[in-house]
Amino acid sequence: MRCPWCSNVDDRVVDSRTADDGAAIRRRRECLGCGRRFTTFERLEELPLIVVKRSGEREPFARSKLVAGMGSAAKNRPVTPAQLDGLAYAIEEALRAEGGVITTERIGQRALTSLRELDEVAYLRFASVYKGFEGADDFQREAGLFSEPPE
Repeated sequence: MRCPWCSNVDDRVVDSRTADDGAAIRRRRECLGCGRRFTTFERLEELPLIVVKRSGEREPFARSKLVAGMGSAAKNRPVTPAQLDGLAYAIEEALRAEGGVITTERIGQRALTSLRELDEVAYLRFASVYKGFEGADDFQREAGLFSEPPE
């Protein structure tokens, strides 16, 4: 690490602590050249998640899009933004564990599973768009699945 004051590369670590709820390490360093102290943060470099859309187009994963989609489905329901953020975070972490390239279908399936456990109406709304419902029969068929245990 280069000292921000004298550009010396020799330093010693004075203190180390976790930061950002364990997502980073905060290190307090002392330059061996000028004696001044400075702070550095170490974070895990995450590989980007790439989403393959139905059209074949690829784009980086955006958690905000997932939250917005689930938020539309949960509008006027007893679901808080914090719950939706938590679901989206859990879905993103599960997808990262699977690998760097994912399909919109896989994202949709995970969102449906999560919403089913959270709120049945939000689940049905999300499913109606995701599965392309065309009539009341589709809603009836999907609502009938609530009597079955989730996958």
